[in-house]
Amino acid sequence: EDVVGYDIGYNWFRGSMKYTDRVHTSNETYLIWSTFYNLIKTANDILNVVDPETTDASLKAYRGQAYATRAYAYLNLVQAFQFTYAGHESSPAVPIVTETMEITNLSNNPRATVKEVYDLIIRDLNTALENLEGYTRTAKNMYDQQVVYGLRARTNLLMQNWQAAADDAERAIQGYRPYTLAEVSKPTLNSAAAASWIWGVLITEENGVVKSGIINWPSHLSSLTGNGYTTLVSAWKLINDKLWAKIPATDIRKHWWVKDKKSKLVDGLLVGEKPIADYFGWPDYANLKFGPYQDIIDNTTNAQDWCLMRAEEMILIRAEGLAMAGNVAAAKTLLEDFIQNNRDAEYKSTATTPQAFQEEVWFQRRIELWGEGFSFLDVLRLKKPVERTGSNFPPACQYNVSAENPIFLYRIPEAEINVNDGIDETDNNPSTPIPVP
Repeated sequence: EDVVGYDIGYNWFRGSMKYTDRVHTSNETYLIWSTFYNLIKTANDILNVVDPETTDASLKAYRGQAYATRAYAYLNLVQAFQFTYAGHESSPAVPIVTETMEITNLSNNPRATVKEVYDLIIRDLNTALENLEGYTRTAKNMYDQQVVYGLRARTNLLMQNWQAAADDAERAIQGYRPYTLAEVSKPTLNSAAAASWIWGVLITEENGVVKSGIINWPSHLSSLTGNGYTTLVSAWKLINDKLWAKIPATDIRKHWWVKDKKSKLVDGLLVGEKPIADYFGWPDYANLKFGPYQDIIDNTTNAQDWCLMRAEEMILIRAEGLAMAGNVAAAKTLLEDFIQNNRDAEYKSTATTPQAFQEEVWFQRRIELWGEGFSFLDVLRLKKPVERTGSNFPPACQYNVSAENPIFLYRIPEAEINVNDGIDETDNNPSTPIPVP
C-alpha cells in the first residue's frame, strides 16, 4: 500500500501490485523460489566441501558465509509462502534442504512447519557467528558478524523475541551511523560507501545489469536517472498520498517525494536551462529518495549499489524491541534521539504503551525504509490490512484487503509440485480470487 505504480505495461511490478502473481505458474513465484533455493544449494555445496572441523580461518569464514546465506534465503522464503511466525508456528512453510540430506530425499520433501524453518534459521545464524569470529570482510557485499547480528535481529523481531531483537540490533550497528540530516537533504541511497550501510549489493559499470541499460533496479525506482523506465516512459514509483500527508512538514523526509513540482532536495536545480522538475516531468509524489549514479543528475549509467541493511533499520528494530520488552522510556529516548538529530528536530513520541509505540515505529519504518523491501513484510508481521481506497493508486487497485488474507501468500510453484512427491496440490497455499476494486 505504500509504493504506488501505474497500471501500465512498462511497470514490471503491475502484476504484484494487483495480486495477479499469486498463482502457482507465475513468473514471480518461480523467481522467488528458484532464487533462494539456488542460494541454499550453493550454501549446502560449500558446507559439503569445507571440512566442518577445519581450523583454517579463511575456510571457517567460507562456512560462516554459507550458513548466513542459507539463513537469509530461508528467512525470505518463509515470509513469502506462509504468514508470520506468531500464531502460525505449526503452519506449513517450505521444504528444508540441508547439506546432510540424502539426494533421494529431495524428491519426497514435504513442507516443513514455520517453527521448523525458523529453528533452522536461528541455528544457522548462531553457527555463522561462531565461524565468523575474528573475520574481517573486504567489502560490504559479504557477511561478517554484524550482518549476521542484523539478520538475527530481523528474525527475533519476527519471532517476537523482543529483547533479543533489541540486543542483536545494537550489536549490528556498532561502527555504523544513520544518514545525517545534511546527507538526506539531497537524493541519496546510491552507494555502499555510506556510513549507514551495513550490507548491500555492490554494482559496477561492468555488471550485466548495468550494461543492459534499463534492465536494472535504478531504472525502475530512481526518478533522477537519464536512462530508466521511470524517466523515459514515466513508469514512476510514487508514495501513497495518504501516507505522505501524515508526514510532518518539519520532517525532511516529506521532501523525499515531489509535490507541486517542489522538493527541498532539488529546488533551484537546473538540467540544461530547464528547472529540474520540468525537465523530468515528475508527477506529484514521485520519489527523490534514491540518487543517480555518482550523484550525477540525468546519468545514463545505472550502476548504483543496492542497500540490503542499514543502520536506520537496526535503530528502529532496537526501539521496537525495547518497547515491546517493557522498556518504553528507553525506546522513546532512542527513537527521539535518532529522528530529532537526523530527520525532524520537532519530533516527539506520544506513545504511553508498548503497543502504541510499536505503531509509531511502524509509521517510521514506512517512511524511512520506503522502497527498500520492508513495507509488505511489515504488513504480514504486524497482521495489518492493506488499505488503498481513496488514495492515488490506479482505479484497478483501489481496494482494501483484510489482514492475513490468503491472497497475500505466494503459491508453491507448479514445477516443484511436479518433481517433489512430498507436496501435492492439496498441500499448496489456497488459490484465492484477486481483490475487486
